[in-house]
Amino acid sequence: MKKLVRENKGWLLFLLLFGVFRTAIADWNPIPSGSMRPNLLEGDVVFVNRLAYNVKIPLTDVVLARVGEPQRGDVVTFSSPTDGTRLIKRLVALPGDIVEMRDEQLIINGRSASYAAAGTAMEPLADAAPIAVRRIDETFDGHRRRIQVIPELMALRNFGPVAVPRDQFMMLGDNRDRSADSRMVGMVPRHLLIGRAERILASADIDGNWMPRMERFGMKTP
Repeated sequence: MKKLVRENKGWLLFLLLFGVFRTAIADWNPIPSGSMRPNLLEGDVVFVNRLAYNVKIPLTDVVLARVGEPQRGDVVTFSSPTDGTRLIKRLVALPGDIVEMRDEQLIINGRSASYAAAGTAMEPLADAAPIAVRRIDETFDGHRRRIQVIPELMALRNFGPVAVPRDQFMMLGDNRDRSADSRMVGMVPRHLLIGRAERILASADIDGNWMPRMERFGMKTP
C-alpha cells in the first residue's frame, strides 16, 4: 500500500486538490429537469461559484465566513431542506420579505410584480404529448426574468402571505407550474446554499439526438 501511494502521490495529490476545488471553490451542475425552463434546459451544464455567498468546510454545510449576500434574481444551487437533494432555482424573496402569490402573480411586501406576455411554446412531457405553455416576462424591483406557466396543469398558483425568516430565502422555479421549490420544500436556510450559477458551460439536446447546442455554450445564466 505504501509503495502504491508513493508511486502515485502526484496523481493522488491532484485528486485531493481537485476535490477541494469542487467542494469549496467552484463546481458544475447538470440541469436534470425542466423546472427552470425557458431559461435553463435539460442538458445544460452550469458553472457554480461556490464562493459567491459562503466559505464552507469542504464536504460540509459548516460556514466559516460570509463573503457575499444573495440577491433577488440570483440563480442558486442549494441542498433541499427536506431531503438534501441538490436543486437549482431562482431566489425571489429575501429575509424579512412578506410574500404571496395570487393566480400566478407574485406579490412581495404588498407590491405586485409586473407582467408582459412573451409568446407561447410547446413543452415536452415524459410519456405524454407536448403541452402548450405561456411565456411571460416578470419584473420586480428592476429585476426581469422570463417565466412560463402551463394553464392545463394542476399547480399551486396561490399561497401566503408568508414571512421569509431571518437567514432564509424563498426559491421558485422559472417554470412555475412544474417546479418543486419553496412552495413544497419550504424556505432555504443560508447554510444550505451551495453557490450561484453564473454561466452555461456546455449544453446537449438530451431529449433528442444528444447533439451539442453550441449557441448555449458560455451563455451567462439568464
